[in-house]
Amino acid sequence: MSQVTGLRDSTSSTRAVAARVDPQPRLFTAWEFHRLADLGMFDGQKAELIEGQVMVQSPQKPPHYYTVDRAGDRLEAAFGKGFVVRKQGPLELGVHSEPEPDIAVVRGSKSRFKKRHPRSAVLVVEVSDTTLANDRERKASLYARAEVADYWIINLIHEQVEVLRDPIPDAEAIYGFSYRRRTVFRKGETVQPLEPKVSPIAVDDLLP
Repeated sequence: MSQVTGLRDSTSSTRAVAARVDPQPRLFTAWEFHRLADLGMFDGQKAELIEGQVMVQSPQKPPHYYTVDRAGDRLEAAFGKGFVVRKQGPLELGVHSEPEPDIAVVRGSKSRFKKRHPRSAVLVVEVSDTTLANDRERKASLYARAEVADYWIINLIHEQVEVLRDPIPDAEAIYGFSYRRRTVFRKGETVQPLEPKVSPIAVDDLLP
């Protein structure tokens, strides 16, 4: 009887050890991400750090780049002095996340960010075609967790602008946060940024 018990104890111990040594993902910090970039690991690729994982995106198609450029110019005109509109520039959203949204509107002047990327934004915009699901789920959860109050998705597939607001905790979201409100704007309509004193923007001026 005691021998059987001993075998059971040995088996349980082996299982416990096996559980403790299961492989775990290796998450990169922003500093490590920069070092890899300095070594040429991402040359010719658009890479961003999302929660410790390096995400490499496919090359931009002309409609995508055109939309980023055009929408960025329109937002720059709308927000005016006191704001910087960054096109595909990094945001520092913690030790393990440095996304590069297609457009980010931040407070201040360009000289403010000579030595460090912005840590927040009053408006983040992603232009979506093949990345639509990622922008609606992974990116939305990341920006909601970072308390980005105004997040727009320029949806090239359905020719509309999706506005996500009111970030809240959400256990079912990939990073534990999501947006409570999602409003869709179509051609012929206007979108009002949350930032006070900024004029409404025509959806037609944001779509290609």
